[in-house]
Order: sequence, then structure tokens, then C-alpha cells
Amino acid sequence: AGTGKGATSAEGAAEAARPLPRGSSQDLVVGQRVYAIGNPFGLDHTLTQGIVSGLGREITSGTGRPIYDVIQTDAAINPGNSGGPLLDSDGKVIGINTAIYSSTGTSSGVGFAIPIDPITSFVDQILRYGRITQPVLGITFAPDQLVDELGIEGVLVLNAIDGGPAWKAGVQATTRDSFGRLVLGDILVGINGTDVKSSLDLYRVLNKLSVGDIASLNVIRGNAKQDIRVTLMDSNSLKPKINVQTFMLPGDFGEEEDREEGLP
Repeated sequence: AGTGKGATSAEGAAEAARPLPRGSSQDLVVGQRVYAIGNPFGLDHTLTQGIVSGLGREITSGTGRPIYDVIQTDAAINPGNSGGPLLDSDGKVIGINTAIYSSTGTSSGVGFAIPIDPITSFVDQILRYGRITQPVLGITFAPDQLVDELGIEGVLVLNAIDGGPAWKAGVQATTRDSFGRLVLGDILVGINGTDVKSSLDLYRVLNKLSVGDIASLNVIRGNAKQDIRVTLMDSNSLKPKINVQTFMLPGDFGEEEDREEGLP
């Protein structure tokens, strides 16, 4: 350990530092005062204030999964604020600043924070497993826009990853026959009694499930509907990922990348 005045100052600062108290996002109301802490544009220890301007918002993560019940605030949030706490007037953490709605990349008065309550379960997973466990079916699927252009309502399975839950359950992938013609795979139209019209509908259900849960899938195969039971697997157990063939679907769409459900 160091000695002298500098070491004493550092030790004093460490003793003075203490974690922020954790609040709850369950009882938030529109109009209540909030404060955002972060390092916007590299300006550390910045505090901005505003109000809760909306609740129950839905935003899409970088992996395509929707994030629900997001807090909307007009407290200035800019690049560098992400990951910083959103506090209530008692100084308790009620959310984690994560995104803004802006055409310029800077604050336009519409910022978003992930509520603290669901984050608690993620922290517990990190402490227990060293990472966040994420339940997946182990499929890749066509982009929603292409499926809409084909006049299909549901999620078109492009591939069931070898060894994954869907593969084990017999979910059929999209293929080509000996003449090169496209043979559509299973079309997922329901999961656990909930209709699936797009990938967001699928994610909404998956986000509420856990690794090891059984998902009941309703699929259209050919001209008939089938029910398939799938035991969800941890996304990390499917790594390393494999390269999946990209299909060019009929129409003037060019070549589109398929989406990898549940995989980062």
C-alpha cells in the first residue's frame, strides 16, 4: 500500500464512495422529476434533469429483440450517457440510460432508460453465471419485410441450427430442390397460445421465458398446421455459431441477410 498524503486522500475517497440506493420502477408516474448522470461527449460527472415523459415504451435492441416497459424522459441524454443511472428525486436508481430518439444523434428531448426492476434479474444472472442467460429456439428466419412481400403472415424459418432446440424438435428449414426451386420451411404462426405475425411477436414471448422452458410452437408446413414442442436452450450453448446460407427469395428484393433469432 502507498504512504503519504496522496495515499491517504485516495483511501478517504474510497471510504466516502458508496453505491447509489436502488429504487423501483414499478410505481413511476408521468410528470415526476428525474435526473440523468453520465459522461456526454466525454464530459464526465454531468447531471441533467427532466421528468418522466412516458412509460411502457418499446424500443428495439441492436440484436432485434424488443425491450419493453422502457422509461421515456426529457432529461438530456446524449452519446456518453448510456449505462449511466436515471435517478428519482430521492437519489434512488430507477433506470439505466440507454438510447435517444433523434435524427441528429444528440438530445431532442426524447430519451429512454431501461427500468431498474428487470435489471435486477440480469444482475443476479451475471453474479451467478458470469453472464446473462438468454433462451432461444435456435433458428434463423427471413427478415419481416421479405416475408410481407411474399404475402406470408408469420416467421419464415430459414434454418434450424444443428444441435439446437428447433433442430432436435424437427422444425423444417427452407431449402432448394434438385431444380434449384425454393422450398419454404416451416412458418411460425404461434407460440404458447400467442399469435405470431412478425419477429417482434416471437421475441415478446421469448423474452418472458427462461432456459429449459418448453415452448409450444404452431407452424404451417405445406398446407397443414402442426404443433411442435421445443425445449428452450441457452444461446451461449449454441456457440460457436455456424454460417447460414442466405437465400434469395422470389421478387425484386436483391440479396437480403437472414436474421439470427436469439443469437447475439
